Amino acid sequence: MSFSAITKEELARLSNQKACCELSELAALIRMDGTLQISTNQQYTLNVMTESAPVARKIYRLAKDVLKRPLEIVVRRKLRLRKNNSYLVKIYLRGLEDLKNIGLVDEEGQIYPGIAPNLIKKRCDQKAYLRGAFLAGGSMNNPEGTYHLEIVSNDPEHAKALCQLINRFKLGAKVSMRKHWYVIYLKESEHIVDFLGFMGAHHALLEFENARVLKDVRNQVNRLVNCETANLDKIVDAAVRQLENIQYIQEKTGLQALPDTLRNMAELRLQYPDASLKELGEMLRPKVGKSGVNHRMRKIDEFAERMRGQRWEL
Repeated sequence: MSFSAITKEELARLSNQKACCELSELAALIRMDGTLQISTNQQYTLNVMTESAPVARKIYRLAKDVLKRPLEIVVRRKLRLRKNNSYLVKIYLRGLEDLKNIGLVDEEGQIYPGIAPNLIKKRCDQKAYLRGAFLAGGSMNNPEGTYHLEIVSNDPEHAKALCQLINRFKLGAKVSMRKHWYVIYLKESEHIVDFLGFMGAHHALLEFENARVLKDVRNQVNRLVNCETANLDKIVDAAVRQLENIQYIQEKTGLQALPDTLRNMAELRLQYPDASLKELGEMLRPKVGKSGVNHRMRKIDEFAERMRGQRWEL
């Protein structure tokens, strides 16, 4: 089961205690996944489609508690490509007044642009509405991969309103267009954690945090290993260069051409080709620090380069 499905199953099990929150969550579910059917005898029917059984049960329960109208669930089995079943919740309304109550239409019977203000007056209503929107059209990546949470809508005004509502919680949501759909998305892991928290997906939040911590630790270890590898490569390259220069001087003039301090340094490097600068400094008498050893090695390199034709002074 995907992380999105686990999160939605947890959210679908939540039970709102306040009637206002139940109304807001149901309104979001209907707005995102519902269609309105009007028969010749002016019978209004809301058809809400989902592929999630837990979400279908929640729609049924919320509609029963909030609207108190006749309901029906139709299961449609998909045999092709082993796709999931789809669930159709049919809500039989008594008239236009029911549509006004759930914020779908205004006083004139026109589809309400965006989100009706009465649905998001309180902070708890705002969270409930976003929970319903995520249950209907939301998804998120597994936190072990890239961080990405999104809600998809086919209505530009509603998408814009959703984005603004999310940003009331200072989560940095943005809207982009994907084909003919409008995608409201979050990419920062901290914002996704906050979003999961105020929706009520606390178990999913903990799983997300655990995965994020493990991922951060793994990345930190990789960075340290890469850094150590790079440092070792630099040390090896420097040691090889020093040996080549010392051997060049030895072949051309002999090490006696070097001042005593540099000759002693060169002889130690030839004797201990794998030693670090610090270890070489410990072997000298008197001992010399790492920076002092490095300075002498640079002088030896300069001496070799001068012998190769460059005018460097020792």
